[in-house]
Order: sequence, then structure tokens, then C-alpha cells
Amino acid sequence: MATFLLIHGAWHSGQVWDRVSPLLESDGHRVFAPSLTGYGDKAHLLVPEIGLHTHIDDVTGLIEHERLDDVVLVGHSYAGMVISGVANQLPERIAHLVFLDAMVPEDGETAVDVLPVTKQLVDLAMDGWRIPPMPQQPPPLGLFGVTDPHDIAWLRSMLSDQPVRCLTEPVRLDNPAARTIPRTHIHCVAGRPAGITRRPVPAGEQTRELQTGHDCMVTTPVELTQLLRDTVAGQRSLNRAAGPP
Repeated sequence: MATFLLIHGAWHSGQVWDRVSPLLESDGHRVFAPSLTGYGDKAHLLVPEIGLHTHIDDVTGLIEHERLDDVVLVGHSYAGMVISGVANQLPERIAHLVFLDAMVPEDGETAVDVLPVTKQLVDLAMDGWRIPPMPQQPPPLGLFGVTDPHDIAWLRSMLSDQPVRCLTEPVRLDNPAARTIPRTHIHCVAGRPAGITRRPVPAGEQTRELQTGHDCMVTTPVELTQLLRDTVAGQRSLNRAAGPP
């Protein structure tokens, strides 16, 4: 069975995976869904100094502490920056990268470079360093693509401010071994806000779609889980094909 490491996006916490983790675990997979520093059970650690590299260190530290190998590393939204940095540091530990409606950076880029609309959020940061969660919009946008009132209330309970440095620190991607890790891109294609554009997916990298809003782990956990299962199955097929006859 696979080891899944699920990394939440900006403003969220590890709790956002609560509808996905049990489904993967029921298949026998090992699942980790930590809250990054400044969120969830670590919200009290929110300070101006927290940045992208803090969160990269969170994940690499967990991998090393738990001695994880062959990890299916899933990053949602902003966490595409995080998992890219982790793969650069520990490519030998990662079996597959899944960019879940996520930022996909190149070497030296910041989140603002990848998604320029985030510059508006940086400019409006409270106290010069923290960005409140995005406001709820009328359907179909809702709150991060969530429109059900019960789900919105649950989602609000886990949101925290986002430190500016997470969006303005560049990621280092200079390890050639990281580029050999198979990648899958899952795009949420319903209710996309204006100004959000995706870069073309490089040739040879898989793309899948979900007919839902941005926080698909809240709105379509069963469908998302199936795509993650398919990723594991596809990776096993690749491994068999690459092995000895």
C-alpha cells in the first residue's frame, strides 16, 4: 500500500483532509495530513517570520522523522510551492507528486510569480504581514469553491491568516533528480474565479479534472480519493514497466 502525505493550501489546516484520509486508510494506505506552521493546531505559532521555507521544512522534517519512503506527495493550491521545494530536497523519498489545483513553480519563483493576482493580497496585508482568508462569494464561487452552508461553516472553523512571506519567498528547484519524479495535475474546473489562470502542463505529465470548485477535498472527497487511487495504480504500472523483465 502507498504512503500519502497530504499538504493543505493557504489559510487551511490539515483538518481539511478529514473526508479523504479515512477513505484512503480504508484501502490500507498510510496517510499523513499535517497542519503547517501557523495553521490548525499550530495556529498559535503564526508570526511574521513564517514563510515558504518554514513550510518546506515542516514537510521534510515529517518525512525524515517518520522515515517515510515512496511517498505520494499531494499539494493543494499554495502547497504546490511547498511540495516542489520538498521534492527538490528529498527526491529519493518521493514516488509521485500530485499538484491538486495547485501552483506549479519554476526555480526561483515565488507564489506571486506563479499567480500574479496574489500580489493584490500582499498589498492589502494586515499589519504588513498577514492576509485574512478570502471572503465568501455568491455561488458558484462560494468560499474556496464550497457553496453548501454546512460545509462553509465547517471550513470557516479551520481557516487562519496567511503570512505574506509564504507568497513572496522564492522556491529553490535546482536538483535534477526532482524532475524525474512522476507528476499528476488535478484541476478543479467548476466555479473558477476571474484572474486565475493555469500554466500549460508539460508534455508527459498526467492531467485529471474534477467538476467541482477549488476545495475538492471538501466538496467531492469520494471522487478525489478515486483519482488518488488511480495515481497509485498508475505509478505501480510504471514501476513494473521500468523493472526487470
